[in-house]
Amino acid sequence: MITISESATDKIKELLASEESPNLFLRLGVKAGGCSGFSYGMGFDDEQKDDDKILTIHGLKVVVDEDSSKYLYGVEIDYTDAGMGGGFSINNPNAVASCGCGQSFKHKEEQGNVEKCDDKVEA
Repeated sequence: MITISESATDKIKELLASEESPNLFLRLGVKAGGCSGFSYGMGFDDEQKDDDKILTIHGLKVVVDEDSSKYLYGVEIDYTDAGMGGGFSINNPNAVASCGCGQSFKHKEEQGNVEKCDDKVEA
């Protein structure tokens, strides 16, 4: 189960509304890499795969690929509009460590692939 706060949902819906494609949905994912072993991915997509898990959260269509779902179980996504300190945040109860940028984590059961942190996160 993934939880997305109302403020995060409102912001995602606002961003979706500014896009020109009515078929977009939120895709969440995890990939090996980042300075702690795994990196989060969050972005808009319009193509579903056969093994995707489809969720509806506060009326928002959220899609997670099969491989990422075990790393995202229990994740809470929030959004804070606080000027330079605002933005999306991810609280992952399965993470035993995370990097300073908040985009990379170490999973309790797997090490992932530790790499130099970069500022780009892709789903």
